[in-house]
Amino acid sequence: MSARVTEVPAEIGMGPVTLRGDLAVPEHCEGLVIFAHGSGSSRTSPRNRAVAEVFRGAHLGTLLFDLLTEEEEARDALTRELRFDIALLARRLVGATHWARTHELVRGLPIGYFGASTGGGAALVAAAELPDHIAAVVSRGGRPDLAGESLARVRAPTLLLVGGLDEPVIHVNRYAYERLACAKQLTIIPGASHLFEEPGTLDHVARLATDWFVQHFTDLPRARRSSAFVTYQAPSGAP
Repeated sequence: MSARVTEVPAEIGMGPVTLRGDLAVPEHCEGLVIFAHGSGSSRTSPRNRAVAEVFRGAHLGTLLFDLLTEEEEARDALTRELRFDIALLARRLVGATHWARTHELVRGLPIGYFGASTGGGAALVAAAELPDHIAAVVSRGGRPDLAGESLARVRAPTLLLVGGLDEPVIHVNRYAYERLACAKQLTIIPGASHLFEEPGTLDHVARLATDWFVQHFTDLPRARRSSAFVTYQAPSGAP
């Protein structure tokens, strides 16, 4: 029988703007994963919601929230500028982290970031700004290279997940991987494209991310040690 999940709406005030989100906390919650989407996505992203459901099945809470207001999203749909404003997205993510650290349902729990696309870069910048508060980072098809000089300051163990068919993103992830000085892993999933739309690939991402968060949420001292390796894994059921 699946664990009972408490779901509450989130209203995260950040100066003149209020960002809306969804906080979901399963019974016996062992940590919180905050999602950082990118490239025109929102908290309603079907891919992120599918991954969040897997997290909750492993007793991990989830916070999906909109990094941009409705007005900003409308502007970004025309200009595509805000989705690449990594400094802005990272500030919003830091603000959401502070909000979560004081919320009664998740206060005191380890916190991790799950970033996608440009949200992967924002997650690493935010993790560098909060070295004592972020236990782990996972980037799915992300742009960690956009974190720039912040890469060298990230302390949270970081897992980079990239589709094997996503050649340009593989290149920028390898670039970022070499510049990370924390515990790190790069996993390239054969047969997967940028959005992991191929059968079994998103499920594989969810399982790898879940294992990463559970490992580092439950063993924080060892998680701070530096280690590095690259793995190549195929999704279950893949040819």
